[in-house]
Amino acid sequence: MSAQSEYLITVKDLKKYFPIKAGIIKRAVGNVKAVDGVSFNIKKGQVLGIVGESGCGKSTLGRTLLRLLNPTEGQVTYEGKDVFAMDKKEMNRMRTKMQIIFQDPYSSLNPRLPVYEIVGEAMLQHKLVKSKKEMKEKTIEIIGKCGLFPEQAERYPHQFSGGQRQRICIARALAVNPDFVVCDEAVSALDVSIQSQIINLLKDAQEDFGLTYMFISHDLSVVKFISDEVAVMYLGQIVEKGLKKQIFSNPLHPYTEALLSAAPSFDPELRQNEKRIILQGDIPSPANPPKGCRFHTRCPYVHNVCREEIPEYREIKTGHFVMCHKANGVF
Repeated sequence: MSAQSEYLITVKDLKKYFPIKAGIIKRAVGNVKAVDGVSFNIKKGQVLGIVGESGCGKSTLGRTLLRLLNPTEGQVTYEGKDVFAMDKKEMNRMRTKMQIIFQDPYSSLNPRLPVYEIVGEAMLQHKLVKSKKEMKEKTIEIIGKCGLFPEQAERYPHQFSGGQRQRICIARALAVNPDFVVCDEAVSALDVSIQSQIINLLKDAQEDFGLTYMFISHDLSVVKFISDEVAVMYLGQIVEKGLKKQIFSNPLHPYTEALLSAAPSFDPELRQNEKRIILQGDIPSPANPPKGCRFHTRCPYVHNVCREEIPEYREIKTGHFVMCHKANGVF
């Protein structure tokens, strides 16, 4: 199997900077480096989980990858096609292949439209249906697969609960028959019982439609359940990436160790045996990241080399990449 056929999404050195403007004429005086040199691949039919603290660049990464935000530098290819080089017409066609489920299900739905129009408007836009009647019929079919009833197609977003609204968002993403979906904190605003229903719905949709996901979340237990591979982000960079089993059983980066130790456990024996790692200090500003390793200001294993030199992003084991001087054997 060739690399082009194996990977659906390939990201190379992706950067997204937001300018900081000051003064009367609003001159750029710096940049917020939200995503700073990120590279990874996603295999067809698999789920890549993205985890990290708030403000590390997870959502910006997902939106830039879909070209909802214009990149500063870098390349994203979809089945070998450069997404950032596409013109408006090509990008419009690509929208049917790449979709997103936003974090807040209420603010991402138009309150003035009934459900069948919210879910079906993209089908009309991309000429996947011939009439509004056909659009409504297909919408009812799709929302049915997402756990809603046909009579609910006429209702408006404010008439639904949070879990039901998220089902509408999922139905809208699936309506154009995509291959790749970015799930941006798709269950974080929901109750735990509803979270499990939505996660199972996403898993069923993946099997039924052959979907590939990039799943962004704070919840490590959810990421562990749904993901095949996991990437850990810190201050705009991916500091560790590997198979789910590699990341959760043998983390190599100190930041990953700290994240996993913070995850709550319901097993009393595990809680007793696990050592809680408390990171000192706050996350540095992405507008002025530290010199050398970006994690060195909070790392319990910091050495002089960490303060001066940027660590290489290196493959330590098969498919297990890490950006850390300690894991790379420098000290």
